[in-house]
Amino acid sequence: MAWVVLLDVLSLGIYAIFLPENMVYSMLLPASMIPPAALAVVLVFSKPRPLWFQGAGLLAGVALILLAVSLMGVRVGGEFHERHLNVMLSVAITAIIMFPIPLSWTGTVGGIAIGLYLVFQLQNPQLELVSVLAGTLFFGGGIVATIVARRTMTILAQKSFLLELRDLARLGELAEANERLELLAITDPLTGIANRRFMIDALDRLWQADPARAEGVAILMCDIDEFKRLNDSLGHSEGDRCLVKIAAIIQSCLRDDRDLVARYGGEEFLVLLPGADETTAIQTAEQIRRRVEAASLPHPASHVAPHVTVSIGVATQPAGAPVASPEQLQHQADEALYDAKRAGRNRVSVYIPEPDTHLVDCSTGKE
Repeated sequence: MAWVVLLDVLSLGIYAIFLPENMVYSMLLPASMIPPAALAVVLVFSKPRPLWFQGAGLLAGVALILLAVSLMGVRVGGEFHERHLNVMLSVAITAIIMFPIPLSWTGTVGGIAIGLYLVFQLQNPQLELVSVLAGTLFFGGGIVATIVARRTMTILAQKSFLLELRDLARLGELAEANERLELLAITDPLTGIANRRFMIDALDRLWQADPARAEGVAILMCDIDEFKRLNDSLGHSEGDRCLVKIAAIIQSCLRDDRDLVARYGGEEFLVLLPGADETTAIQTAEQIRRRVEAASLPHPASHVAPHVTVSIGVATQPAGAPVASPEQLQHQADEALYDAKRAGRNRVSVYIPEPDTHLVDCSTGKE
């Protein structure tokens, strides 16, 4: 509404410079109605109020402003009579375009403007009735076209907003789908733990971050004893359930979030223990072996025990020792695992990397 008050003040200032005093005084009273009407409309919308109250306040304020603009010309007469009625219509059209109000309100504003135009033009002695009606019809059509255009713009803006929301929703769905795909790409679908690809990436990241292995690292290679016999005797469904339970047991034995277990092959699980020395690695491996044995998962076809057991190979990279690659450390853990199986299974064996050494059976304490 500030632009209405500013226009009112500027018009009076210009008229005061170029028009006789009597004309300016004739305009002064209706012009003084505009600022309070504009202020009233601003106050109505200054805080949340019922919609009907805001509508009534807006329509009353706009009607008063349009009436004041019309009277500024009608009171002076002559060429100002029709000129200010045209200005009044311009104010009404501007209000229709600018105010984000319902269609019924814009129609009411347009109706008030056309009504005032018709009433005051009928009092214009310089115009015949036909000219008045023709002018009213012309300006009425312009206001109707403005309302239709405003409605069209509103619909287009709403559609644009909805399309933007849809695009944002699609972007969100796409991002969520990508996250699910990324998770599936690094997760074993059966057990829910990491898969071989993720473990390889984790090993590479660890070696790149600390190539000197300043804190040491250990790898455990765990293998379910005689798993093929379990599948053949109890079926693959029971074999799958066994894999899921073994994965959960291994997961429960990890020390913290730094440790990682992955399903590395069919019945093989690789455990990564950053910052672990040989003693810690052996303790973790023994804990896994004992918990699997204590779970008493049935395995009637096993030559080791009537329940599921695991063999575990341990390889360590001690802090400060010559650096082995991830592949070398995995190979050492595999060798230790094979030794555990050759020694009778259901045991933990550790690989000793020094020359002229051999594997140590940690479950029995025998070399």
